[in-house]
Amino acid sequence: MRKEETLGRKILVTNRKASFNYFLSDFMECGVELKGTEIKSIKNNGCTINDAYVIIKNGEAFILNMHVAPYDKGNIFNHEELRTRKLLMHKIEILRLEQKMVKDGYTVVPTKVYLKKGRCKIEIALAKGKKNFDKRETIQKRDDERNMAKAIKRD
Repeated sequence: MRKEETLGRKILVTNRKASFNYFLSDFMECGVELKGTEIKSIKNNGCTINDAYVIIKNGEAFILNMHVAPYDKGNIFNHEELRTRKLLMHKIEILRLEQKMVKDGYTVVPTKVYLKKGRCKIEIALAKGKKNFDKRETIQKRDDERNMAKAIKRD
């Protein structure tokens, strides 16, 4: 059993591309407003957040480009796949995020989608874009760790 599952969380989707493309900081958890068959589709791992990002409009946070696959038993009441979904956050959190986005030039990206006590939650993070040399450094570090693990395994 994984550590996350013992904490009452079941991770459904992770955005591994985000940690490669961005420097991530200030992680926070928020709910998401879902309609109809979306939760059933998400529970069946029918969700991707690789290209998703968060915007703030009129004091409310929304997630864009979060793809939720249509539910196969959803008939005519199925949901729209790429619709804009509202994030459920406190007003103070939204204002703090908006301030960081405008003042410091951060982007807000989702990093995980998981279930917590039966409710769908999204972990979001403030992100600052990496340059190409930072990405090469990340690749080199990952390769070095992999080579060290192989060497230890051989001995």
